[in-house]
Amino acid sequence: MAQESGDVPWLSPDERAAWLATAALIVKLPNALDAQLQADEGLSLFEYMALAVLSEQEDRSMQMSDLAAATSASLSRLSHGVKRLERQGYLTRERVPGAGRRTRAILTDEGYSKVVGAAPNHVRRVRELLIDAVSDQQLCQLRKIGETVLAQVDDVPPGAGWGV
Repeated sequence: MAQESGDVPWLSPDERAAWLATAALIVKLPNALDAQLQADEGLSLFEYMALAVLSEQEDRSMQMSDLAAATSASLSRLSHGVKRLERQGYLTRERVPGAGRRTRAILTDEGYSKVVGAAPNHVRRVRELLIDAVSDQQLCQLRKIGETVLAQVDDVPPGAGWGV
């Protein structure tokens, strides 16, 4: 394949290899983490992340739009996930007083217990698949790469945070 074809800047072999490894990581790591959580806890990775973010809030609640940002989800995706978590008794929703259609999600005691119970095996799996698989230097580079790419995707300055 030619390096350049018209205005298409085709990837070099090294660039293509980096892209394919990244694409595989983007797909396979969440799937592996999701499989562990589904098998152990009956939760998806996304549901676990929503519960975990809420559990870290002082009052265990968060406005839905902020929770969507913290979990890198659309409001629509979050709404569907929250409905399932609500049916299971892990959280409730309530309207925020004032102008606009604002809603906040509130982690229930049952939801808090669920995420606290799920956390040890989830952290073990994260450690096994990612943290312990790379050197400290690689982990630092991975964070910087993630922040830089997310800044491009989200159009925010690098290091501005991802909600984690």
